[in-house]
Amino acid sequence: MATAVTAADFEAQVLRSEVPVVVDFWADWCVPCRMVAPVLDELAVTYTGRLRFVAVDTEAERDLTDRYGIVSIPTLYVFHQGELVRALPGAREKRAYADELDAALAEIATWS
Repeated sequence: MATAVTAADFEAQVLRSEVPVVVDFWADWCVPCRMVAPVLDELAVTYTGRLRFVAVDTEAERDLTDRYGIVSIPTLYVFHQGELVRALPGAREKRAYADELDAALAEIATWS
């Protein structure tokens, strides 16, 4: 299960993380968000050590939602070293998420 992140700890947990971070912008009332939650839990296990998964409740964290221009949920953002690497709006199947996450990791690998 993804760690809940707030505006107070977003910088420390996401922007300064040494491991790339997948941020799930979601809300409790969002049916597609609830549908992809188990998929994201599975992916978190698959990518252990390579990606860290966190969740931002868009209802409780309006400042973060506005700061990152979230207009639809679920939306996943992949961050590394404080930079947005990839934005993944909308619900997707596990394979589609995995393909995007693999591509993000491949891109990050070229940064050194």
